[in-house]
Amino acid sequence: MVLHSDGRAPQRREARPSVNARPRSARVTAQAKVNLFLHVLAREKSGYHQLETAFCRLALADDVVVHTQPARMGGIRTIDCRGADVGPAGRNLAFRAAVAYADARGWPAGFRIEIDKRIPVGGGLGGGSADAGAVLRALATLDPKPPTRDELLALALSLGADVPFLTLRSPLALAWGRGERILPLPPLPERPVVLATMPFGVPTADAYAWLASTRSSSQPIPRVLPLNAFREWEAFASLASNDFEKVVIDRHPEIGESIGFLSSAKGVALTRMSGSGATVFAILADGTAPWSVAKDLPAPATAITTATALKVAPVQIIDS
Repeated sequence: MVLHSDGRAPQRREARPSVNARPRSARVTAQAKVNLFLHVLAREKSGYHQLETAFCRLALADDVVVHTQPARMGGIRTIDCRGADVGPAGRNLAFRAAVAYADARGWPAGFRIEIDKRIPVGGGLGGGSADAGAVLRALATLDPKPPTRDELLALALSLGADVPFLTLRSPLALAWGRGERILPLPPLPERPVVLATMPFGVPTADAYAWLASTRSSSQPIPRVLPLNAFREWEAFASLASNDFEKVVIDRHPEIGESIGFLSSAKGVALTRMSGSGATVFAILADGTAPWSVAKDLPAPATAITTATALKVAPVQIIDS
């Protein structure tokens, strides 16, 4: 099925000459993320909020394949998602990422994206952003004249605050601002993870509005981030917090029930809501069996078991 962002032929720069004028393809593993902590800071005049967060990639991932096409094949832009309803192409971050890349770089003339969805949609796990980052990484790898890292991250930032991190090959990082200032960290030891997913999502815009309604002052809260806190899970757990949690739980108490259950379960080292919700994650102590924690998760939550990531898989060229 051919999907265009607005139903019309897209306006784009004339495709530049390529040293390889035949179709090429690449496969990327688009890993989910959780926010080990998430602080919402001052709101800019533009309406954007400054953030402070710790991103951690998971083993749970979508499979993304990007096929590029030369101009002689018509310059058609398509996307096919399997496993979840992700809405029209114009709102799909992976599709928008490819359009942004092609329009900015003048290449490729056309593309076809295939996504096998495994990351729950709209749960705060960065599934759409991970797919967008994967598409940018694939195109940069296939591009005969690839962009610099900063050029690629500028494209990523235009798509959302999670996308720059999910475009980098870093399993763990601190990020500030709109997500554009990133400090990659060495990965922590791999740990099992239980995700409590909900049968609903929390629109990010709503979460920001709920949070704003509770804040009478923009006075910053002092915080100290000791360097050793990023070297071991036990120390990281002391920093774990999410500014969205209270306002989201006020409207969706079942999220609070999952946090309470997982926090009290034996073998759980850290529990928080990820992003603006609605997924709750629990990072387990080494050697803890995930299903021993997940089996009694209260309804309506559904458990997914995975693990923290030690690395980010490289792009695989599958048609060169």
